[in-house]
Amino acid sequence: MATIGFIGLGNMGRPMAANLAKAGHTVTGYDTARVDVCGMVMAQSAAEAAADKDAVITMLPNGDIVRSVYREIVPAGSTSACYIDCSTVDVESARAAHKMAEEAGLLSLDAPVSGGVAGAAAATLTFMVGGSAEAFTAASPFFQNMGKKAVHCGAAGAGQAAKICNNMLLGISMIGVCEAFTLADKLGLDRQKLFDVASASSGSCWSLNTYCPVPRVGPKTPADDDYKPGFAAELMLKDLLLSQQAAKISGAATPLGTLATSLYDDFVGASGKGRDFSAILLYLTALERRD
Repeated sequence: MATIGFIGLGNMGRPMAANLAKAGHTVTGYDTARVDVCGMVMAQSAAEAAADKDAVITMLPNGDIVRSVYREIVPAGSTSACYIDCSTVDVESARAAHKMAEEAGLLSLDAPVSGGVAGAAAATLTFMVGGSAEAFTAASPFFQNMGKKAVHCGAAGAGQAAKICNNMLLGISMIGVCEAFTLADKLGLDRQKLFDVASASSGSCWSLNTYCPVPRVGPKTPADDDYKPGFAAELMLKDLLLSQQAAKISGAATPLGTLATSLYDDFVGASGKGRDFSAILLYLTALERRD
């Protein structure tokens, strides 16, 4: 069993930290909101949470905060510690955090997650991990306590790159599924019949088969619960904006990613905040074609 500092105890971080404590690790937590988590010792600062730990895990809102927190916690770290940032941030911030940790002689990983709040609570998250093989090996037991799968994607920043690319694809595919159902409605095609055909043919994809945006069609999804978020629309927008930032820096052409970002920006601004990202179906259904 290890001593772990966990910084960032929001909707995702709290259940992740709780699962580490349930697994028998000694977990010291810190959050600026001063929350309490059952089974954990609460620190008064991020540096206190990080001091003399075997591992330090962060789950933070954005890249600027990750950089700021790392400037505080890296000097407090034990030289044998592994720093694991599970936040979803821009690749450059992830690499900056790695650099700070490595210059202090610490192992470090960027390890954003997929699976949402439900996956965090059930310990079924997937981790996309960037960093050295040595750091990945050291962190693997913690990934097993918090999730079902961890993929070593490559060097520093590769975990964030994988998350950004995956979620750009997810946003694009969800819009495509919603457009297909919108067209089916206009043509008088029963939604269940479209699902039966597309889910078993070339239209098959995760956004349709597993996370269908239409109520009472396919497996149970947020659409069946008035679109209460499993993955909130504003978080999808955040990831799409990160994808476009990365595309601009790298020179990658992502015309569908650009359009998906624009549509989610409009949706969140109109009625999507606080709703599941699949609720963009309602926004698209309300649009009228203009040509």
